[in-house]
Amino acid sequence: MRIMLVGAGGVGTAVTKIAARRSYFEHMVVADYDLSRAESAVAELADPQGRFSACRLDASDSAGVTAALLEQRCDVLLNATDPRFVMPLFNAALAGGAHYLDMAMSLSHPHPERPHEECGVKLGDEQFAAAHLWEQAGLLALAGIGVEPGLSDVFARYAADELFDEIEEIGVRDGGNLTVEGYDFAPSFSIWTTIEECLNPPVVYEAERGWFTTEPFSEPEVFDFPEGIGPVECVNVEHEEVLLIPRWIDAGRVTFKYGLGDDFIAKLKTLHALGLDSTVPVSVRTDLGPALVSPRDVVAACLPDPAGLGALMHGKTCAGTWVKGAKDGKPREVYLYHVVDNQWSMREYGSQAVVWQTAINPVIALELLATGVWQGSGLLGPEAFAPGPFLDLLTAYGSPWGIREQ
Repeated sequence: MRIMLVGAGGVGTAVTKIAARRSYFEHMVVADYDLSRAESAVAELADPQGRFSACRLDASDSAGVTAALLEQRCDVLLNATDPRFVMPLFNAALAGGAHYLDMAMSLSHPHPERPHEECGVKLGDEQFAAAHLWEQAGLLALAGIGVEPGLSDVFARYAADELFDEIEEIGVRDGGNLTVEGYDFAPSFSIWTTIEECLNPPVVYEAERGWFTTEPFSEPEVFDFPEGIGPVECVNVEHEEVLLIPRWIDAGRVTFKYGLGDDFIAKLKTLHALGLDSTVPVSVRTDLGPALVSPRDVVAACLPDPAGLGALMHGKTCAGTWVKGAKDGKPREVYLYHVVDNQWSMREYGSQAVVWQTAINPVIALELLATGVWQGSGLLGPEAFAPGPFLDLLTAYGSPWGIREQ
Protein backbone atom coordinates (compact mmCIF):
# COMPACT_ATOMS: atom_id res chain seq x y z
CA MET A 1 0.00 0.00 0.00
CA ARG A 2 1.24 3.47 -0.95
CA ILE A 3 -0.34 6.24 1.12
CA MET A 4 -0.56 9.97 0.55
CA LEU A 5 -1.04 11.80 3.86
CA VAL A 6 -2.26 15.35 3.27
CA GLY A 7 -1.65 17.61 6.26
CA ALA A 8 1.48 17.63 8.46
CA GLY A 9 0.03 19.44 11.44
CA GLY A 10 -0.42 17.89 14.87
CA VAL A 11 -2.60 14.98 13.78
CA GLY A 12 -0.69 14.34 10.56
CA THR A 13 2.65 14.29 12.35
CA ALA A 14 1.25 11.91 14.97
CA VAL A 15 0.03 9.66 12.12
CA THR A 16 3.59 9.37 10.80
CA LYS A 17 5.00 8.51 14.24
CA ILE A 18 2.44 5.76 14.79
CA ALA A 19 2.66 4.40 11.23
CA ALA A 20 6.47 4.26 11.36
CA ARG A 21 6.18 1.38 13.86
CA ARG A 22 4.00 -0.71 11.50
CA SER A 23 5.07 -2.72 8.47
CA TYR A 24 1.87 -3.03 6.44
CA PHE A 25 2.56 -0.22 3.92
CA GLU A 26 5.23 0.31 1.28
CA HIS A 27 5.51 4.10 1.33
CA MET A 28 3.87 7.21 2.80
CA VAL A 29 4.11 10.59 1.09
CA VAL A 30 3.68 13.39 3.65
CA ALA A 31 2.22 16.44 1.89
CA ASP A 32 1.56 19.92 3.23
CA TYR A 33 1.13 23.46 1.91
CA ASP A 34 4.16 24.32 4.06
CA LEU A 35 6.91 22.06 2.73
CA SER A 36 9.04 22.63 5.82
CA ARG A 37 6.31 21.10 8.02
CA ALA A 38 6.16 18.00 5.84
CA GLU A 39 9.94 17.70 5.79
CA SER A 40 10.11 18.16 9.56
CA ALA A 41 7.56 15.40 10.12
CA VAL A 42 9.63 13.02 7.99
CA ALA A 43 12.94 14.07 9.56
CA GLU A 44 11.66 13.23 13.06
CA LEU A 45 11.11 9.57 12.17
CA ALA A 46 13.50 6.74 12.82
CA ASP A 47 12.78 4.85 9.60
CA PRO A 48 15.92 3.35 8.08
CA GLN A 49 13.92 1.79 5.25
CA GLY A 50 13.14 5.24 3.83
CA ARG A 51 9.40 4.60 3.62
CA PHE A 52 8.50 8.30 4.10
CA SER A 53 8.99 11.28 1.81
CA ALA A 54 7.79 14.89 1.84
CA CYS A 55 6.25 17.13 -0.80
CA ARG A 56 4.46 20.45 -1.06
CA LEU A 57 0.76 20.25 -1.91
CA ASP A 58 -2.15 22.70 -1.82
CA ALA A 59 -5.13 20.81 -0.39
CA SER A 60 -7.56 23.19 -2.11
CA ASP A 61 -6.15 22.32 -5.55
CA SER A 62 -7.99 19.15 -6.56
CA ALA A 63 -6.23 18.86 -9.91
CA GLY A 64 -2.82 19.24 -8.30
CA VAL A 65 -3.63 16.61 -5.66
CA THR A 66 -4.86 14.18 -8.33
CA ALA A 67 -1.68 14.67 -10.33
CA ALA A 68 0.43 14.02 -7.22
CA LEU A 69 -1.52 10.84 -6.42
CA LEU A 70 -0.86 9.53 -9.92
CA GLU A 71 2.78 10.60 -9.95
CA GLN A 72 3.44 8.97 -6.57
CA ARG A 73 1.37 5.86 -7.48
CA CYS A 74 -0.62 6.16 -4.24
CA ASP A 75 -3.41 3.70 -3.50
CA VAL A 76 -5.05 5.79 -0.80
CA LEU A 77 -5.32 9.39 0.37
CA LEU A 78 -5.54 10.11 4.09
CA ASN A 79 -6.92 13.58 4.78
CA ALA A 80 -5.44 15.14 7.95
CA THR A 81 -6.45 18.72 7.15
CA ASP A 82 -9.33 20.74 8.59
CA PRO A 83 -12.87 20.26 7.20
CA ARG A 84 -12.56 23.11 4.66
CA PHE A 85 -10.51 20.82 2.46
CA VAL A 86 -12.67 17.68 2.62
CA MET A 87 -14.39 18.15 -0.73
CA PRO A 88 -11.33 19.08 -2.84
CA LEU A 89 -9.40 16.11 -1.42
CA PHE A 90 -12.41 13.77 -1.64
CA ASN A 91 -12.87 14.68 -5.31
CA ALA A 92 -9.14 14.48 -6.03
CA ALA A 93 -8.90 10.95 -4.65
CA LEU A 94 -11.81 9.78 -6.79
CA ALA A 95 -10.31 11.36 -9.90
CA GLY A 96 -6.95 9.78 -9.10
CA GLY A 97 -8.37 6.29 -8.58
CA ALA A 98 -7.36 6.22 -4.92
CA HIS A 99 -9.27 5.15 -1.83
CA TYR A 100 -9.95 7.97 0.65
CA LEU A 101 -10.07 8.37 4.44
CA ASP A 102 -10.88 11.44 6.49
CA MET A 103 -11.43 12.31 10.14
CA ALA A 104 -14.11 14.98 9.61
CA MET A 105 -16.79 15.21 6.94
CA SER A 106 -17.91 17.93 4.52
CA LEU A 107 -19.20 21.08 6.17
CA SER A 108 -22.78 21.82 7.16
CA HIS A 109 -24.82 24.95 6.51
CA PRO A 110 -27.61 25.95 8.93
CA HIS A 111 -31.22 26.10 7.84
CA PRO A 112 -31.83 29.68 6.59
CA GLU A 113 -35.07 30.25 8.51
CA ARG A 114 -35.12 27.71 11.37
CA PRO A 115 -31.46 26.99 12.25
CA HIS A 116 -32.23 25.68 15.74
CA GLU A 117 -35.12 23.44 14.74
CA GLU A 118 -34.42 22.06 11.27
CA CYS A 119 -31.30 20.85 9.48
CA GLY A 120 -30.06 22.72 6.47
CA VAL A 121 -27.14 21.05 4.70
CA LYS A 122 -25.92 18.38 7.11
CA LEU A 123 -22.37 17.27 7.80
CA GLY A 124 -21.38 14.85 5.06
CA ASP A 125 -24.30 15.63 2.74
CA GLU A 126 -21.97 16.67 -0.10
CA GLN A 127 -20.03 13.44 0.24
CA PHE A 128 -23.09 11.21 0.43
CA ALA A 129 -24.41 12.86 -2.74
CA ALA A 130 -21.39 11.41 -4.54
CA ALA A 131 -21.49 7.95 -2.93
CA HIS A 132 -22.72 6.31 -6.13
CA LEU A 133 -19.65 7.53 -8.01
CA TRP A 134 -17.37 5.75 -5.56
CA GLU A 135 -19.41 2.55 -5.88
CA GLN A 136 -19.23 2.74 -9.67
CA ALA A 137 -15.45 3.20 -9.49
CA GLY A 138 -15.06 0.30 -7.03
CA LEU A 139 -13.30 2.64 -4.59
CA LEU A 140 -13.82 3.16 -0.87
CA ALA A 141 -14.31 6.51 0.83
CA LEU A 142 -14.12 5.79 4.56
CA ALA A 143 -15.47 8.91 6.23
CA GLY A 144 -15.02 9.97 9.83
CA ILE A 145 -12.28 7.60 11.00
CA GLY A 146 -10.57 9.71 13.64
CA VAL A 147 -11.42 9.26 17.30
CA GLU A 148 -14.73 11.16 17.28
CA PRO A 149 -16.03 10.40 14.73
CA GLY A 150 -14.23 7.12 14.24
CA LEU A 151 -13.48 5.06 17.30
CA SER A 152 -16.77 6.25 18.83
CA ASP A 153 -18.61 4.79 15.82
CA VAL A 154 -16.69 1.51 16.12
CA PHE A 155 -17.81 1.37 19.76
CA ALA A 156 -21.43 1.89 18.66
CA ARG A 157 -21.16 -0.99 16.17
CA TYR A 158 -19.57 -3.24 18.80
CA ALA A 159 -22.36 -2.46 21.27
CA ALA A 160 -25.03 -3.21 18.67
CA ASP A 161 -23.38 -6.48 17.63
CA GLU A 162 -22.22 -7.85 20.97
CA LEU A 163 -23.87 -6.13 23.92
CA PHE A 164 -27.49 -5.29 23.09
CA ASP A 165 -30.59 -6.77 21.51
CA GLU A 166 -32.33 -3.38 21.38
CA ILE A 167 -30.83 0.10 21.65
CA GLU A 168 -32.79 2.98 23.09
CA GLU A 169 -30.05 5.62 22.86
CA ILE A 170 -26.47 6.03 21.73
CA GLY A 171 -24.66 9.06 23.12
CA VAL A 172 -21.07 9.90 22.33
CA ARG A 173 -19.52 11.58 25.37
CA ASP A 174 -16.15 13.33 25.25
CA GLY A 175 -14.40 14.83 28.26
CA GLY A 176 -11.08 15.23 29.99
CA ASN A 177 -9.13 17.03 32.68
CA LEU A 178 -6.33 18.45 30.54
CA THR A 179 -4.69 21.72 31.56
CA VAL A 180 -2.06 23.80 29.76
CA GLU A 181 0.58 25.61 31.83
CA GLY A 182 0.85 29.33 31.22
CA TYR A 183 -2.32 29.76 29.16
CA ASP A 184 -5.82 30.85 30.15
CA PHE A 185 -7.14 29.78 26.73
CA ALA A 186 -5.23 27.23 24.67
CA PRO A 187 -7.44 24.68 22.88
CA SER A 188 -5.87 21.25 22.57
CA PHE A 189 -7.28 20.78 19.06
CA SER A 190 -7.67 22.96 15.95
CA ILE A 191 -9.54 26.12 16.98
CA TRP A 192 -10.90 26.40 13.42
CA THR A 193 -12.61 23.01 13.77
CA THR A 194 -13.59 23.63 17.40
CA ILE A 195 -15.40 26.86 16.50
CA GLU A 196 -17.12 25.14 13.60
CA GLU A 197 -18.52 22.24 15.60
CA CYS A 198 -19.31 24.16 18.79
CA LEU A 199 -21.08 27.21 17.35
CA ASN A 200 -23.05 25.47 14.62
CA PRO A 201 -26.53 24.20 15.61
CA PRO A 202 -26.10 20.74 17.17
CA VAL A 203 -27.86 17.87 15.42
CA VAL A 204 -29.88 15.23 17.30
CA TYR A 205 -31.37 12.07 15.79
CA GLU A 206 -34.59 10.41 16.90
CA ALA A 207 -36.02 7.40 15.09
CA GLU A 208 -39.54 8.83 14.93
CA ARG A 209 -38.44 12.33 13.96
CA GLY A 210 -35.22 11.93 12.00
CA TRP A 211 -32.49 14.55 12.25
CA PHE A 212 -33.20 17.94 13.81
CA THR A 213 -31.24 20.75 15.43
CA THR A 214 -31.15 22.51 18.80
CA GLU A 215 -29.49 25.61 20.28
CA PRO A 216 -25.69 25.45 20.70
CA PHE A 217 -24.61 24.10 24.11
CA SER A 218 -28.11 22.74 24.81
CA GLU A 219 -29.17 19.91 27.19
CA PRO A 220 -26.28 20.17 29.70
CA GLU A 221 -25.61 17.04 31.73
CA VAL A 222 -22.89 15.92 34.11
CA PHE A 223 -21.14 12.77 32.92
CA ASP A 224 -18.70 10.85 35.11
CA PHE A 225 -15.64 9.96 33.04
CA PRO A 226 -13.41 6.99 33.97
CA GLU A 227 -9.78 6.60 35.06
CA GLY A 228 -9.77 9.48 37.50
CA ILE A 229 -11.13 12.19 35.19
CA GLY A 230 -14.43 12.36 37.08
CA PRO A 231 -17.61 14.37 36.52
CA VAL A 232 -17.62 16.90 33.65
CA GLU A 233 -20.56 18.93 32.36
CA CYS A 234 -21.25 18.04 28.73
CA VAL A 235 -23.42 19.87 26.17
CA ASN A 236 -24.80 19.17 22.72
CA VAL A 237 -22.33 19.89 19.90
CA GLU A 238 -22.62 19.32 16.15
CA HIS A 239 -20.71 16.14 15.27
CA GLU A 240 -20.54 13.54 12.52
CA GLU A 241 -21.49 10.52 14.67
CA VAL A 242 -25.09 11.74 14.85
CA LEU A 243 -25.19 11.77 11.04
CA LEU A 244 -23.36 8.46 10.59
CA ILE A 245 -24.54 6.05 13.30
CA PRO A 246 -28.26 5.98 12.37
CA ARG A 247 -27.41 5.03 8.78
CA TRP A 248 -26.08 1.64 9.91
CA ILE A 249 -27.35 1.03 13.46
CA ASP A 250 -30.93 0.94 14.76
CA ALA A 251 -31.23 3.27 17.73
CA GLY A 252 -34.07 5.30 19.15
CA ARG A 253 -31.91 8.37 19.73
CA VAL A 254 -28.34 9.48 18.92
CA THR A 255 -26.53 12.47 20.44
CA PHE A 256 -23.05 13.92 20.79
CA LYS A 257 -22.07 15.86 23.91
CA TYR A 258 -18.75 17.50 24.63
CA GLY A 259 -17.27 18.45 28.00
CA LEU A 260 -16.32 22.07 27.39
CA GLY A 261 -16.68 23.91 30.71
CA ASP A 262 -18.30 27.28 31.39
CA ASP A 263 -15.16 29.31 30.70
CA PHE A 264 -14.53 27.70 27.31
CA ILE A 265 -18.19 28.15 26.31
CA ALA A 266 -18.11 31.81 27.38
CA LYS A 267 -15.05 32.50 25.23
CA LEU A 268 -16.65 30.82 22.20
CA LYS A 269 -19.80 32.89 22.70
CA THR A 270 -17.67 36.05 22.86
CA LEU A 271 -15.92 35.15 19.61
CA HIS A 272 -19.33 34.68 18.02
CA ALA A 273 -20.70 37.96 19.41
CA LEU A 274 -17.70 39.83 17.96
CA GLY A 275 -17.96 38.08 14.59
CA LEU A 276 -14.55 36.50 15.06
CA ASP A 277 -15.91 33.05 14.30
CA SER A 278 -16.73 34.07 10.73
CA THR A 279 -14.96 32.49 7.76
CA VAL A 280 -15.99 35.33 5.41
CA PRO A 281 -12.90 37.44 4.64
CA VAL A 282 -12.86 41.08 5.73
CA SER A 283 -10.58 43.86 4.53
CA VAL A 284 -7.75 44.59 6.97
CA ARG A 285 -5.26 47.44 6.70
CA THR A 286 -1.62 46.31 6.62
CA ASP A 287 1.74 47.94 5.91
CA LEU A 288 1.46 46.54 2.39
CA GLY A 289 -2.05 47.81 1.84
CA PRO A 290 -5.51 46.24 2.33
CA ALA A 291 -5.66 42.45 2.72
CA LEU A 292 -8.62 40.12 2.81
CA VAL A 293 -8.45 37.99 5.94
CA SER A 294 -10.87 35.51 7.53
CA PRO A 295 -11.57 36.48 11.18
CA ARG A 296 -11.45 32.83 12.22
CA ASP A 297 -8.02 32.45 10.65
CA VAL A 298 -6.86 35.47 12.67
CA VAL A 299 -8.08 33.80 15.89
CA ALA A 300 -6.21 30.63 14.93
CA ALA A 301 -3.05 32.62 14.20
CA CYS A 302 -3.22 34.34 17.60
CA LEU A 303 -3.53 31.10 19.57
CA PRO A 304 -0.73 28.59 20.17
CA ASP A 305 -0.43 25.63 17.80
CA PRO A 306 -2.07 22.67 19.60
CA ALA A 307 0.65 20.37 18.29
CA GLY A 308 3.26 22.28 20.26
CA LEU A 309 1.47 22.29 23.60
CA GLY A 310 2.26 18.73 24.67
CA ALA A 311 5.11 19.60 27.04
CA LEU A 312 2.85 22.07 28.86
CA MET A 313 -0.19 19.81 29.07
CA HIS A 314 -1.19 17.65 32.02
CA GLY A 315 -4.03 15.22 32.47
CA LYS A 316 -6.08 12.79 30.40
CA THR A 317 -8.56 12.88 27.55
CA CYS A 318 -11.43 10.42 27.16
CA ALA A 319 -13.48 9.55 24.07
CA GLY A 320 -16.34 7.14 24.41
CA THR A 321 -19.81 5.95 23.54
CA TRP A 322 -22.59 5.53 26.08
CA VAL A 323 -25.30 3.05 25.06
CA LYS A 324 -28.64 2.39 26.74
CA GLY A 325 -30.97 -0.45 25.80
CA ALA A 326 -31.81 -4.05 26.61
CA LYS A 327 -30.06 -7.42 26.52
CA ASP A 328 -31.89 -10.71 27.07
CA GLY A 329 -34.97 -8.79 28.13
CA LYS A 330 -33.14 -6.82 30.84
CA PRO A 331 -32.23 -3.09 30.84
CA ARG A 332 -28.58 -2.34 30.29
CA GLU A 333 -26.32 0.71 30.06
CA VAL A 334 -22.63 0.69 29.19
CA TYR A 335 -19.89 3.19 28.41
CA LEU A 336 -17.20 2.04 25.96
CA TYR A 337 -14.20 4.32 26.19
CA HIS A 338 -10.60 5.09 25.31
CA VAL A 339 -8.42 7.19 27.62
CA VAL A 340 -5.03 8.66 26.75
CA ASP A 341 -2.75 10.17 29.39
CA ASN A 342 -0.80 13.11 27.97
CA GLN A 343 2.31 12.19 29.96
CA TRP A 344 2.28 8.73 28.33
CA SER A 345 1.69 9.93 24.76
CA MET A 346 4.42 12.56 25.08
CA ARG A 347 6.90 10.09 26.54
CA GLU A 348 6.07 7.31 24.08
CA TYR A 349 5.48 9.28 20.85
CA GLY A 350 6.26 12.94 21.48
CA SER A 351 2.65 13.84 20.60
CA GLN A 352 0.10 15.45 22.88
CA ALA A 353 -2.83 13.28 23.92
CA VAL A 354 -5.67 14.76 21.87
CA VAL A 355 -3.91 14.71 18.48
CA TRP A 356 -2.37 11.29 19.19
CA GLN A 357 -5.76 9.82 20.14
CA THR A 358 -7.17 11.13 16.87
CA ALA A 359 -4.26 9.89 14.75
CA ILE A 360 -4.09 6.28 15.88
CA ASN A 361 -7.48 5.38 14.41
CA PRO A 362 -6.86 6.06 10.70
CA VAL A 363 -3.53 4.25 10.99
CA ILE A 364 -5.39 1.18 12.31
CA ALA A 365 -8.05 1.49 9.60
CA LEU A 366 -5.38 1.64 6.91
CA GLU A 367 -3.83 -1.55 8.28
CA LEU A 368 -7.19 -3.32 8.18
CA LEU A 369 -7.69 -2.20 4.57
CA ALA A 370 -4.15 -3.14 3.56
CA THR A 371 -4.55 -6.65 4.95
CA GLY A 372 -8.04 -7.10 3.47
CA VAL A 373 -9.75 -7.48 6.86
CA TRP A 374 -11.92 -4.46 6.05
CA GLN A 375 -13.24 -4.28 2.49
CA GLY A 376 -15.86 -2.18 0.77
CA SER A 377 -16.71 0.38 -1.88
CA GLY A 378 -18.77 3.53 -1.94
CA LEU A 379 -19.00 6.01 0.93
CA LEU A 380 -19.01 4.16 4.26
CA GLY A 381 -18.69 5.11 7.90
CA PRO A 382 -16.74 3.12 10.51
CA GLU A 383 -20.03 1.52 11.63
CA ALA A 384 -20.22 -0.37 8.35
CA PHE A 385 -17.30 -2.64 9.28
CA ALA A 386 -16.70 -5.43 11.78
CA PRO A 387 -15.55 -3.74 15.02
CA GLY A 388 -13.67 -6.64 16.61
CA PRO A 389 -10.53 -6.52 14.43
CA PHE A 390 -10.26 -2.77 14.93
CA LEU A 391 -10.52 -2.97 18.71
CA ASP A 392 -8.06 -5.86 18.81
CA LEU A 393 -5.50 -3.77 16.89
CA LEU A 394 -6.09 -0.77 19.15
CA THR A 395 -4.96 -2.94 22.06
CA ALA A 396 -2.11 -4.43 20.01
CA TYR A 397 -0.87 -0.89 19.26
CA GLY A 398 -0.42 -0.47 23.02
CA SER A 399 -3.48 1.66 23.77
CA PRO A 400 -6.28 -0.56 25.14
CA TRP A 401 -9.92 0.45 25.37
CA GLY A 402 -12.34 -0.15 28.23
CA ILE A 403 -15.98 -0.83 29.01
CA ARG A 404 -17.93 0.18 32.10
CA GLU A 405 -21.39 -0.96 33.13
CA GLN A 406 -23.41 2.08 34.09
